Amino acid sequence: MAEVQTIQDDDGLGSLPPSPGLSGSGTQTPTYSRENLEIVPEGHGQQKKKTRQRLLRGLQRISSSPTLVQLGRSRSQSASSRLGAGPGAYSCVSLAPTQPTSFGQPSAISGSYFDYSGAPTVTPGTPFAITPYETPGYEGFGNVLGVRKVEAAAAAAAAATVSASIALPANVRSRRRARQLWVDMPHELKVHIFSYLQPKELVRASRVSREFHKMCFDGQLWTCLDASEFYQEIPADSLAKIIAAAGPFVKNLNLRGCVQVEHDKRAEVMVKACRNLMFATLEGCRNFQKTTLHHLLKNNTKLCQLNLTGLTAVTNSTCKIVAQSCPQLEVFNVSWCKHMDARGIKTVVEGCPKLKDIRAGEIKGFDNTDVALAIFKTNKLERLVLAGCEELTDKALRTMIHGFEPEIDILTSIPVVSARKLRHLDLSRCNRLTNQGVQVLGHLCPDLEGLQLSGVTNLTDEALEPVLATTPRLTHLELEDLMNLTNSLLSEHLAKAPCAPILERLSVSYCETIGDTGMIPLLRACVSLRSLDADNTRISDLSLAEAAAAIRVRSPRRSCLQAKPVPGLSMVVYDCSHVTWTGVKEVLRSNAENTRNGLAEIIALKCFYGWQMTVDEHTKRVLRGDSLAATRLERKWADYMQANEEAGAVGSGGRRRRRRAREARTLHAVETQGDQAPQGGRRRAMTAACAVM
Repeated sequence: MAEVQTIQDDDGLGSLPPSPGLSGSGTQTPTYSRENLEIVPEGHGQQKKKTRQRLLRGLQRISSSPTLVQLGRSRSQSASSRLGAGPGAYSCVSLAPTQPTSFGQPSAISGSYFDYSGAPTVTPGTPFAITPYETPGYEGFGNVLGVRKVEAAAAAAAAATVSASIALPANVRSRRRARQLWVDMPHELKVHIFSYLQPKELVRASRVSREFHKMCFDGQLWTCLDASEFYQEIPADSLAKIIAAAGPFVKNLNLRGCVQVEHDKRAEVMVKACRNLMFATLEGCRNFQKTTLHHLLKNNTKLCQLNLTGLTAVTNSTCKIVAQSCPQLEVFNVSWCKHMDARGIKTVVEGCPKLKDIRAGEIKGFDNTDVALAIFKTNKLERLVLAGCEELTDKALRTMIHGFEPEIDILTSIPVVSARKLRHLDLSRCNRLTNQGVQVLGHLCPDLEGLQLSGVTNLTDEALEPVLATTPRLTHLELEDLMNLTNSLLSEHLAKAPCAPILERLSVSYCETIGDTGMIPLLRACVSLRSLDADNTRISDLSLAEAAAAIRVRSPRRSCLQAKPVPGLSMVVYDCSHVTWTGVKEVLRSNAENTRNGLAEIIALKCFYGWQMTVDEHTKRVLRGDSLAATRLERKWADYMQANEEAGAVGSGGRRRRRRAREARTLHAVETQGDQAPQGGRRRAMTAACAVM
């Protein structure tokens, strides 16, 4: 940086810039003449005044700074060192570049100086103005006007003045206001805010402060403790502490899968703390001991739902304690409890008058007539799950529905008993049942909504005909693996049954005698069908085409164009030998057409695994509303399948057909997988035709 010096004569005539050729080492030193203000070289015989000598000494002192450049220091450093040396040198630093002199050194004068009137003059290129200020006079030099180097002093003084009253940042102010708002908030409102957090989030928030810890374990927040979502991430000690802290307030306890709960002090603490349970789920807690379980049941007399699925600690004595201690029980689930039998179920049925739901899958002893008679007498059961109870016989089932030796109506041959209130009945895998046992469900279960008979291999059409004719509310029907069912059951009975318009789910998988003859009338009659499992059957492409047509007829239009379609029917046609790619293509074409026409429903198809990738990609495009891309994928897949069939044909042109199949396969792979598609096949050279010939 170049330096700017100003000098004032003793007479106050003003400031003059020194000559660019001044130097303090071996150069001729000029002097200023008062009469004509000319520079007169020294040694011409003129009488030197004392004032001029002082001026020359000052000029020599000022002009010595250019020699410091040769020492390798910057201009600003030399100026600051000179200014700090004493009060005799006053200079100002300019940001403008220095100009070289005739002697090869940069000049000490650049850009700005003070004219004789004392006003600052700023030449072009000077980045800031220089303001003079007065300094006290020095002995032998007179009153010298100094210049301010920069305005840093004034800026520092102003900043010091402002810093005393500077405002807080906006985020700090908002944080203080939020903290004050939280302090002034009522306790009930704070608890209501924390009630929106999940148990796992409450535990994390309790680490923030003591206030948060106390509030996060407030009993009002732990009326429902569901550990099934995080049981793998929480140790038994922490879980026991949470339950012990909030135990008196817990009403819904779900410990499904918490195998870390063992019979020790932790389990005892949990059991003693929970005394107001209404819903308890201990499914999968295999380490729960019998004494701990019995203590829990005795301390909670308000239990309404109890799930003990798979517990080895459950025995008939456990069921006796439930019957004595839980009179409000409505749902009782003891499926897969191997150390008990149907006599425990009988005890609970007789001791819990409000019982509506019994789930006793794979429990032994249901061939006992006394147990069946107890179930008949209660007549309050709405759900009865006996899946896998292989000992269940026709006689026991008849006793559950008809009672023991009921009065028979002479005209209708129907027992004169009150209708059962069953809404869901699961008899899957009860292999000892026959047509005579299942027929008793007809005429006496009018409220039946779900019936599961999968795996009862001895059943035929004769067993289901009276049931379908007398269950107008049936929505779920599972007939999987019934080899003896025929098409007439679907076309003549189910399609014409009073439940046909409201039937939502039907499973006839592995019914190998079912074909298009029974399926097509069913698809036309069941307008509310949402799920159809027909894998390993004899249905063909005609059933798929009929399903596509049924969806087009019953599907409503979307409320707006931006709305996306949804699956209206889920079809499973695995391993159906008569289903070909043509039928699958028809479903894909119908889905794209429904989307293009603004319909709200499509078909979600599960088919042969070799085609499933294309079907899934097509369904994905349809669900996001891109019917053009779906149509393009369907067309290329059809070209590939057709070329593949032609390639396997016998006759001339086989090589050409195989090449077309490879090209179609490549195009289809690119459309389905994009850049990740494998580039198969041989690459042939492209030769151009001869232009001359």
